[in-house]
Amino acid sequence: MAKRALAADSLLVAQAVASALPSGDLVIGCSGGADSTALALGAQWATGRTGAHARVVIVDHGLQPGSAVVAGEAAGRLAGHGIDAEIVRVEVRPSGEGVEAAARTARLEALSAPGLPVLLGHTLDDQAETVLLGLLRGSGTRSLAGMASVRGQFIRPLLGLRRAHTEAACRAWGITWWQDPMNDQSAFARVRARQLLDELKRSLGRDVAPALARSAILARADADALDALAETHLAGEEPSCAELGALPNAIRWRVLHRWLVDHGTSPGQGHVFAVDRLVCAWHGQGHVSVPGGAVARVDGRLVFGPVVGPDTSASGVGTG
Repeated sequence: MAKRALAADSLLVAQAVASALPSGDLVIGCSGGADSTALALGAQWATGRTGAHARVVIVDHGLQPGSAVVAGEAAGRLAGHGIDAEIVRVEVRPSGEGVEAAARTARLEALSAPGLPVLLGHTLDDQAETVLLGLLRGSGTRSLAGMASVRGQFIRPLLGLRRAHTEAACRAWGITWWQDPMNDQSAFARVRARQLLDELKRSLGRDVAPALARSAILARADADALDALAETHLAGEEPSCAELGALPNAIRWRVLHRWLVDHGTSPGQGHVFAVDRLVCAWHGQGHVSVPGGAVARVDGRLVFGPVVGPDTSASGVGTG
């Protein structure tokens, strides 16, 4: 019997997966939601033409009552379409970045553990939310670059498709999906970003998600180019302020950020700007405190060391 042709939205998803499919076996991350369910079905279609084995993994974060039941139901729905899914339980350890970030870290660690390429079901709508959150953080071009379509083991084939496409594809495939109640809880930053995008659409009379996603592509290209240029100007142990000051702002800030990271600190952009004032707005001020240490200007060079006293960066104490 001839195979039934895919419906339009299912074909969009399947072709997007096929175009991003790596060679060999792979892992599919599935939450049971519409996006990752469509991803799993699209991968089934695509790997059926290549002979590769797609290992579908459902991560149970254990953050909600009945999460094991939800994971089991998701696996059951996939099984009804001939897809065997493995359920992996992880422990989420909340950090200073919050539950969302901790859950994401635990999930990605579980998915990448087999050492295979991992397909994730993020869509254009997810990308727009990511860019909006980056814009609100105000952390520069890299924070506006959103999610990469390919980064290390992780591949996101659906970044060019809308959430409406994945939902329509699931309906066409005759499969239901899980509606995560956390997606409606405004305590989470991503949910608030989603709500803000809806509000902007109503207020402006236009859908801004595609523009934000395009901006991510442009910002990533710019950030990659600037990062590559900055790599050619890596600072030494005690870099010269005169040499740093001669660099364009976009390059110098990246060099300073890398220099701080190389000293074991985790600087925010505010820390980078504060250190930059030692270079370009020098008037004898004292050291600048950064996470895990301090930076001072001594004899025209930047010196990293332990915190030795209060931050006196505006006190006029120091040597050129």
